[in-house]
Amino acid sequence: MINLTLLGATGSIGQSTLAVVDLHPEQFQVFAISANTNWQDMVKLCAKYKPKYAVMTDENAATQLSAQLQNDTTVLSGTSALEMIAEHAQTDYVMAAIVGSAGMASSLAAAKAGKRIMLANKESLVLAGDIFMQAVKDNNAELIPVDSEHSAIFQCLQGGTSGLSKIQLTASGGPFLHTPLNELSAITPDQACAHPNWSMGRKISVDSATMMNKGLEVIEAHYLFNLPHTQIDVVMHPQSIIHSSVYFNDGSTLSQLGNPDMRTVISYAMSYPQRIDSGVEALDLTQNSPLEFYAPDFEKFACLRLAFDALKQGGSAMGTINAANEVAVAGFLDNKIKFLDIAKIIEKTLTQSTHHFPTSLAQVIDNDQSSRAIANEIMLSYA
Repeated sequence: MINLTLLGATGSIGQSTLAVVDLHPEQFQVFAISANTNWQDMVKLCAKYKPKYAVMTDENAATQLSAQLQNDTTVLSGTSALEMIAEHAQTDYVMAAIVGSAGMASSLAAAKAGKRIMLANKESLVLAGDIFMQAVKDNNAELIPVDSEHSAIFQCLQGGTSGLSKIQLTASGGPFLHTPLNELSAITPDQACAHPNWSMGRKISVDSATMMNKGLEVIEAHYLFNLPHTQIDVVMHPQSIIHSSVYFNDGSTLSQLGNPDMRTVISYAMSYPQRIDSGVEALDLTQNSPLEFYAPDFEKFACLRLAFDALKQGGSAMGTINAANEVAVAGFLDNKIKFLDIAKIIEKTLTQSTHHFPTSLAQVIDNDQSSRAIANEIMLSYA
């Protein structure tokens, strides 16, 4: 029986993970779960799975949860509790699915404890990639990517990297793939969150619409597969059937295909190197529309260009664009700025920030906070 600690249990990745657990109760046991403020859903999860620990990042939510529970689950609160369950001796696998920089410290704790980390938290690599990957190496941790694109590349490279020429991340293009640039300024938050293929939270849906999500994935791929930016490519593929490809110098290309459902990559991360039933229907290409591919428009999707720029700079630049993006997307969702202002705020923040190469988590956090302060100041001029 594998003890699973699920960081971010009430989000979409958390729910998909539990759906896979439900199919294999003889194989996986939910040891610990966490959420931020959603104690109502946590009450239901604790009743169903009876975890040893339930952590609420928010102290008031922890109090509410504790008052409602009728079992022996221990309720804890705060970020230190997240790290505790991630590194706990009884934890075997950690699903790192907390959105944003809030998930970074607990993911790093799991790496330092030598766990299998099923990584759905981009920021662990975007903000602290060098530190995180060194922790994985030093402590013999297992790192299995949960993004559909990185999982696809991971799967395609199981035969080895001999002769590898480049990797190519596919991008759906979100809801505005064919929308002219001059029409994007009037886009509303609800329009930006209406993704054609994937069901996601509002923040990541906006990131998909701006293509920043793909930009962050490019940075992740750099660390996961130890490749320079010159060997990382992006192609627009609106059907989201081919999840990514790898190219070799003999002319061969390997791609991983499947229906767009996160349960596929989650089940792979949970069962690797084996495969288990995910509950996802098999792909039937005869029932799909023709597969389309387009080169990315770096003028329309300026956030993707900025991610490549930050990767070229290295160091703190990647944390800076992530922080600025979180600030700008929150401002957009609150109707304080327009859709196209997101990229403008990120670019100005990158220009105005001090560039350096962090060597500790404290320095990463300092850069994150200073970048947010700069982005907030810049955003005032757009509000």
